[in-house]
Amino acid sequence: MMADTSALYESVVCVKPEVHVYRIPPRSSNRGYRAADWKLDEPAWTGRMKITAKGTAVFIKLEDKNTGELFAQAPVDQYPGSAVEAVTDSSRYFVVRIEDGNGRHAFIGLGFADRGDSFDFNVALQDHFKWVKQESEFARQEATQDSVPKLDLGFKEGQTIKINIGNIKKKEPSGPVKSRAVGGLLPPPPPGVKASALVPPLAVQQTIPVAPPSTGETLRTGAPPLLATLLDIGDSAPAVAPPSQDLWGDFTAAGPGSTQDTRSEWVQF
Repeated sequence: MMADTSALYESVVCVKPEVHVYRIPPRSSNRGYRAADWKLDEPAWTGRMKITAKGTAVFIKLEDKNTGELFAQAPVDQYPGSAVEAVTDSSRYFVVRIEDGNGRHAFIGLGFADRGDSFDFNVALQDHFKWVKQESEFARQEATQDSVPKLDLGFKEGQTIKINIGNIKKKEPSGPVKSRAVGGLLPPPPPGVKASALVPPLAVQQTIPVAPPSTGETLRTGAPPLLATLLDIGDSAPAVAPPSQDLWGDFTAAGPGSTQDTRSEWVQF
């Protein structure tokens, strides 16, 4: 039974510009048809052949090669099958069952002048029905999957799962770890170095000398004693050197103009 193809578009599968149609005698035995029994030099009709597909149905149309008028049409429901049958003595001739659309049918001989054209005719029919078989298989698998209840792998409400991951080791650093100073403390010294060698030197306080005030400068009262000591402002008057305590006298006191003889003051032993 042919499927309903009214809502499908028609596609052209194969076109051959020249084919021959022959009247064939009835089948004499179950061995099949032989092209040698036909009058191959006297074809009944010559024209163009076109193979069209509409859904899963395929049609062999014989048309006039000048006007395109339809001469005969053969619906094919399967291949190989009763609609198209190859002869037993040649690869260029086939027996095709044509229909007029009113339920009447007849068998005619179909021949190609070139062997390549007959090969294309054969492959076009095989590819179409191979596609039909794949489509029916996909449809059957989808129907089977829809009938089988789907497996629910989702978590139910309140359901938990526990995962135990073992044999995981922490990666330890290969090189030495540099510790940072925290809170102003120095890191521990490396091996072989004394801790005293890393102690920073103590800061040395430098005292900046302050120039003493000039003579006659009036100091403010109430200055702190420490400041006065540092600035040496206890007495603004210059210090006077004490008289010489030399028992032998001051030899440099007498100038060159002095007439006083100092020899009398010398003690003679």
